[in-house]
Amino acid sequence: MNRMSSKQLWWLIIAVTVIWFSNLEYRILIKPDEGRYAEIPREMAASGDWTTPRLNGLKYFEKPPLQYWATATAYTLFGEHQWTARLWTALTGFAGILLVWFAGLRLFGREAANYAAMLAGSSMLYVLMAHFNSLDMGVTFFLTLGIAGLLLGQTQTDTGKQRNWMMLAWAGLGLAVMSKGLMGLVLPGAALFIYMVVQRDFSVLRRMHWLPGMAVFLLITAPWFYLVMKANPEFFHKFFIYEHYLRFTTQVHDRYQPWHYFVQILLPGMLPWTLLMFDTLMRTWKAGARAAKVFSAERFLLIWPLFIYFFFSISSSKLPSYLLPMFPALALLMGRQLAVMSARRLFWLIAPVLPLLLLGLALMPYAARLADTPLKAQGYSEYAWWLAAAMLVWSLGMIAALVLLWRSNSARDHKPMAVLVLAISTLIAAQIGTSGYNTIAKERSAYFIADAIRPYVKADEPFYSVATYEQTLPFYLKRTFTLVQYQDEMAFGIMQEPQRWIPDIAGFAKVWQAQPAALAIMPVYMYAQLKQMDFAMKIIYEDTQFIVVSKP
Repeated sequence: MNRMSSKQLWWLIIAVTVIWFSNLEYRILIKPDEGRYAEIPREMAASGDWTTPRLNGLKYFEKPPLQYWATATAYTLFGEHQWTARLWTALTGFAGILLVWFAGLRLFGREAANYAAMLAGSSMLYVLMAHFNSLDMGVTFFLTLGIAGLLLGQTQTDTGKQRNWMMLAWAGLGLAVMSKGLMGLVLPGAALFIYMVVQRDFSVLRRMHWLPGMAVFLLITAPWFYLVMKANPEFFHKFFIYEHYLRFTTQVHDRYQPWHYFVQILLPGMLPWTLLMFDTLMRTWKAGARAAKVFSAERFLLIWPLFIYFFFSISSSKLPSYLLPMFPALALLMGRQLAVMSARRLFWLIAPVLPLLLLGLALMPYAARLADTPLKAQGYSEYAWWLAAAMLVWSLGMIAALVLLWRSNSARDHKPMAVLVLAISTLIAAQIGTSGYNTIAKERSAYFIADAIRPYVKADEPFYSVATYEQTLPFYLKRTFTLVQYQDEMAFGIMQEPQRWIPDIAGFAKVWQAQPAALAIMPVYMYAQLKQMDFAMKIIYEDTQFIVVSKP
């Protein structure tokens, strides 16, 4: 890769860009996250209220609004589509690769930067989450921006350059807070404290440029927090106490997993570079740090992913995407290690992945046996073809990379091309696999429901959601619903505005009877219950999960 001409490099960048953004519109949105984080900005743009986030018309204070603002802006400029709903996630994921390259170039040199960018853009979990509409990729980018600014600032001897990089670091942390809350400040602060204790070097504190840095941080974060608390006095307890302290220390969000949960996420999530990651971590640890009082970027980049892993492992709330902030730092360390690693050693670090890929390819014809319903069996059979294609592309890329590495010698080093081939094939495989998810998405998306009932939906007629809330349906129908006997994550918003919901079926019966025309969606079991109560209903849509009815 370091022998590429400028023209070849630009063609490579264009090709990767096309692959990266190619399927944002092709895939339908799935619940819950993709529906939720598509709908909140849709309501924001429709209402014109960019201060108070709402979900289904109810106040929703789980997260700050930066991604909502970005997505609402995309809707305003380009329309409300699946690709605009995912655009911020894909953009920040792609920008993260460029940021890793830039930081690697400044810290470790061009060859290490090239490798780091390829590794970041082809680690499986990173690629998948960059194409899934959630908040984690955005916060990962800004955390990485803050860390990159910190590393570049702390390693500078020129005071002016040091201050400029530290201002970038403070800005990155402010934007991370605006992306997903206090973790944007607490996690980097805790990791830096651990670094100072391990290194016995507290001189870092003298180079933080506290006053101008805090000014930049508050300029980014304070205006919205002031405005939202002024408009909503209840915000403070909900956001700072419930969503931060209780989320970490208790199981209020029902996301409890055992302490070893992230083992099964990290090992496949780092493919095809999993063994390289372990090798890099061990070698970086054994290498030790530079002399005391000299900031060690390598040691901080080692502490950061280890801290993220153990922090969320002891948390009472766990999701796979919580590990994402580890990946850019790991890519930087692995890129640095690859720059000095022999082609033969890399061969043995990636070769064990090939049998796993071939085994996966061989098992694809039996995918339908995992299904527990006829509908799932059909979907799994169709999805197996997509996964087989993905495994085939990935396997061919792996074989080509291994051949190139084996043929490398002192006269001709094929290592850069081998890494590039494997990185591109991994990216393509991930995109094929995610695109094929449409074949099994029917049970996780209301796209098909919306398409079927759209002729019946009128803007001025009420639509009730009984004992359920299908997260993707509001986005596809471009409207909100009146909840009936259902709260879940909207319980807080209902508490603030109880007039916006109906607490029980008895109350719903009176409202439904009084309406000249109305629609309602409900689980299949609820339709049977309402039928026994002599509800007047006409089925306009039915599947294995939901029934949609109209007032006859």
